Amino acid sequence: MKLVKAEKPTFYFIGVTTQQSSIMKLFPLWAKEMGIDADIKGIDIPIHADKTEYQQVTRFLKDDELSLGALVTTHKIDLYEAASHHFDYLDPYAVNFHELSCISKKDGQFRGFAKDPITSGLSLEAFIPENYWKEYRGEVFIMGAGGSAIAIAAYLLNSENGENIPSKIYVSNRSQPRLDSMKDIINKINPDANIEYLLAQTAEDNDKILAKVKEHSLIVNATGLGKDRPGSPLSNGCQFPKNNFVWELNYRGDLLFLHQANEQRNEMRLHVEDGWIYFIHGWSQVIAEVFQINLDENKFNRLVQIANSLRN
Repeated sequence: MKLVKAEKPTFYFIGVTTQQSSIMKLFPLWAKEMGIDADIKGIDIPIHADKTEYQQVTRFLKDDELSLGALVTTHKIDLYEAASHHFDYLDPYAVNFHELSCISKKDGQFRGFAKDPITSGLSLEAFIPENYWKEYRGEVFIMGAGGSAIAIAAYLLNSENGENIPSKIYVSNRSQPRLDSMKDIINKINPDANIEYLLAQTAEDNDKILAKVKEHSLIVNATGLGKDRPGSPLSNGCQFPKNNFVWELNYRGDLLFLHQANEQRNEMRLHVEDGWIYFIHGWSQVIAEVFQINLDENKFNRLVQIANSLRN
């Protein structure tokens, strides 16, 4: 990891395989549209790296004058745990969820935000019909217990949703500590939620949970498998319930989970979504924060048009 003092205003992407992301081609187009004069650079850190690496990156961003901010993916929880004490301001989502997805500077402050609770909600609203949970009483199965999983569960279980919440949520993860941490966070948001946290160390373990999920539910891959690491949290022998929404949070990589769902799409009447709209909401929200832009509906729709033209 080589951190070099910025020679012009620079925005960073802290991830695992940043050069493979569409944002490297997309950011210059968005920057031109929004009147931003800045470069974008990637900072690659191995998954669950040593705390000193996260602290080194955080100190660099804080101290380097022309380094304006960053979007954080994959490392959101690890970075918060290692370096949250370096920040002058942390938004309530960051404090409550113990994660950081956005780093910015404003009025002399070094600031940290967790944008996932906002971006996951906006993304879900793009394809889940209004009042869907109240009408069908479906369930949700989230594989993974990282920042994205926490944000999705928190959005779905928000007390402001009234009766429009899933009848049950299953959360699985390969390690128990992340499940315990997520449980503590969600209990503060909705202590009465019907949610089950399950240790699933193999794809076959997740297959068994999937088999219990009702029709008219939502299945989410929030593990990172298929992007940062090859594979899927499910085996090729998995069976999706009928009439379900299936959401792959990734939009690049081998996307095995997405392919598994698409193979059963017609037979099981599945609505399959990849992570493209989640990608657009995530990046646009962070860019708006870092560069202090008012991202209204017209501006966002223009960014979507530019992004889709690049993808197509």
